[in-house]
Amino acid sequence: MVAVRTSPPPQARPRSEQRFVIGGVPWKSYVLLRDALDIPGLRMTYFKGALELTSPSPEHERIKTMIGRLVETYALETDAPLYGYGSTTFRRELKERGLEPDECYCVGADLERYPDIAIEVVVMSGGLDKLPVYEGLGVREVCFWADENRRFESFALTDKGYEPAASR
Repeated sequence: MVAVRTSPPPQARPRSEQRFVIGGVPWKSYVLLRDALDIPGLRMTYFKGALELTSPSPEHERIKTMIGRLVETYALETDAPLYGYGSTTFRRELKERGLEPDECYCVGADLERYPDIAIEVVVMSGGLDKLPVYEGLGVREVCFWADENRRFESFALTDKGYEPAASR
């Protein structure tokens, strides 16, 4: 009997992401680039002139899909009204902020302007801090999966900025 493997063993999976940050990018250039390069596998984060371009790894996408499935299954089981928007681009020119979350949701009502909850998977550190970007968009809660230590952290937006959700 011959064993057939459809994917490499977990330790052989590529874990690296392609990521770099460009400084001094005007808002209009970010918008033009985001619209012109609206292709799968490219994420952009913009914060006051700094533009981060990221190409997520297969491991990153696997983890964000698993987390999204868990969130959506929980909502189904509890009859929670949850509306998912995946990695939709959200921008706010007056605050000079824009990004695509890994997953995002509205709770109780359909999307009006920005999601209520955003999920970010961090496979490798570095790049732009996304909390100030989310704060400028007014996203109420941001959850991070830190793959390095396999930790899930949630931050809630308060009048003082984001605080760990457990301390609310």
